[in-house]
Amino acid sequence: MSIEKKYLKSKAICKVTFRLPKETAGQAEKVSLVGEFNNWDGAQELMQALKDGSFKTTIDLEAGKEYQFRYLVDDKFWTNDEAADKYVPSGIGAEQNCVVVL
Repeated sequence: MSIEKKYLKSKAICKVTFRLPKETAGQAEKVSLVGEFNNWDGAQELMQALKDGSFKTTIDLEAGKEYQFRYLVDDKFWTNDEAADKYVPSGIGAEQNCVVVL
């Protein structure tokens, strides 16, 4: 898993690329990036399936903030990103949300 951050010099925006590797995605048909930036709506940010079996998406986020997120695989299973900057309790059982710090 990886998170790549590219800050824009002209705006307080960071282009953040999220990648879920095949080892984690398994035989997934679709993966959604779900988080505070899209009101936890799995339909808003579908990730692109790559030929190597991984999934990737790039979104623009406001720099200077922190955002909680997770990956939703096939609308059934949640998974976290090992490359997250930190983790916080999700408020649902013992689950944790990933956090990207910009």
